[in-house]
Amino acid sequence: MTVQEAAVRETDVVVIGAGPVGENVADRAVRGGLEVVIVESELVGGECSYWACMPSKALLRPGAALRAAQSVAGVTGGALDPAAILRRRDGFASDWDDSGQVGWLRGAGIELVRGRGRIEGERRVLVDGDGGQTELVARHAVVLATGSAARIPDIPGLREARPWTSREATSVGDVPPRLVVLGGGVVAVEVATMFADLGSSVTVLSRSSLLRGMEPFAGDLVRDALRERGVVVREGARIDEVRRDGGTVRVAFSDGEVEADEVVVATGREARTRDLGVDDLLDARGLLDVDDTLRVRGSDWLYAAGDAAGRVLLTHQGKYEARAVGDVIAARARDGEVDDAPWGRHVATADHAAVAQVVFTDPEAASAGLTAAQAEDRGIRTRVVDYDLANVAGAGLLADGYAGRARAVVDEDRGVLVGLTLVGPGSGELIHAATIAIVGEVPLARLWHAVPAYPTLSELWLRLLEEYGL
Repeated sequence: MTVQEAAVRETDVVVIGAGPVGENVADRAVRGGLEVVIVESELVGGECSYWACMPSKALLRPGAALRAAQSVAGVTGGALDPAAILRRRDGFASDWDDSGQVGWLRGAGIELVRGRGRIEGERRVLVDGDGGQTELVARHAVVLATGSAARIPDIPGLREARPWTSREATSVGDVPPRLVVLGGGVVAVEVATMFADLGSSVTVLSRSSLLRGMEPFAGDLVRDALRERGVVVREGARIDEVRRDGGTVRVAFSDGEVEADEVVVATGREARTRDLGVDDLLDARGLLDVDDTLRVRGSDWLYAAGDAAGRVLLTHQGKYEARAVGDVIAARARDGEVDDAPWGRHVATADHAAVAQVVFTDPEAASAGLTAAQAEDRGIRTRVVDYDLANVAGAGLLADGYAGRARAVVDEDRGVLVGLTLVGPGSGELIHAATIAIVGEVPLARLWHAVPAYPTLSELWLRLLEEYGL
């Protein structure tokens, strides 16, 4: 069937990609009174639901829960059951069946077209599906919410060795006895943690220090914890060659060679934006230039959100962008007021200075806002306050021998917090308070009156303010 013969469907908004970002764009636009068609070539729910956030955290939680229990005197015994952990993971991944997500779309009033979408002209999307081609014509906007894919570096022999990416790692059916992880970022350290818990002998080969996007101590504490649990961590490792001989993978690197049953590539991700009909708009990294409403500059109808926009590659941040996109498309369609000033309803201002992240290793590493180095690069006159989390009364109750660290970054000219990094058990649930303080630009003098409950880990806030001098 040619493009001219394709069935034509007109609608208000076309969203390409039905992961969490696309779903949120569509939902907000529908709530704004628009008709939306969403296009998906794989599973509705996307990477996060089936191969990333949900299954990975399901695999990571059992080990953390066991260690948390065993860290309190009086608790004895306990063991992990890898088969049961994998079955629980299957439940969180809905057994890779998207019927529940499809039902949600229908209930929200969003039409689904299955197939691969490509922009063929202004406001026109051609979808190749099993039933032939469908041409979708958008009255108002087309949104790219196509996510990202694992980047496979150009290492001799790597592709031929059939490496795993995060997809294979999180959907594993049989745990390999030996595993090599290439990379030192979030995916790498989480994969190393979960497979060590599942019983694999794990080696991590990283060109740089671990978690280099965070404060340096975060990577140091996570590395030390991995080593304590038997993971071999080689920082500064340059990979020379990878080859598979039968069931064995051999990885040659700057300090020698390691053998394993499988190799996981966790060296970054790249936006799925190529071959979507917008190649002439992409920069060298495959990214689109968008404004803070996530509209592609120079266009009045094309938007990108989530990993496709390339601003912050985190699911929660992509969903935040998606809410802004859906709302602003609806506002513009009605010729309504657009609130695009910083921190306005229709912009994703938090992408620039208030991003929160949790690394679900054990100990957890969590951050909100800027690191000290990032703040300095932006010309902010800062003061850094460090604190040993073990000195908080609630930490000692949480775990015997609790170990952790906190760093606050303060803008001295405004007297507000611009960054906080935490490493230690419970950090993930504690970090949102910092996000609120940063977004709200709450003066430290006012934070002094936000009295934390005793004895909890949140008493950290009082100790940080005391260290600052309040």
